[in-house]
Amino acid sequence: MGNISTLAKKFSTRVKFERTKRRYSQEKLAELAGIGRSTLTQIEAQTSSPTLDIVEKIANALEYEPYELLIFKNLEI
Repeated sequence: MGNISTLAKKFSTRVKFERTKRRYSQEKLAELAGIGRSTLTQIEAQTSSPTLDIVEKIANALEYEPYELLIFKNLEI
């Protein structure tokens, strides 16, 4: 998926922001979320759009409700 939506790009930026804020490596967040590290890498690199299941798993790992990761106020994107 070379051409991802603006929403997926914003989501990926938010995930990376939240991950680095917690000082998690991609490997650590992927483990907590129960997803492959390569999946997280592709999402953060904006080369793949996450499924809703993946959004939910990442949100749970970051202790958010899924919709909260789709709020981009005060986040430079």
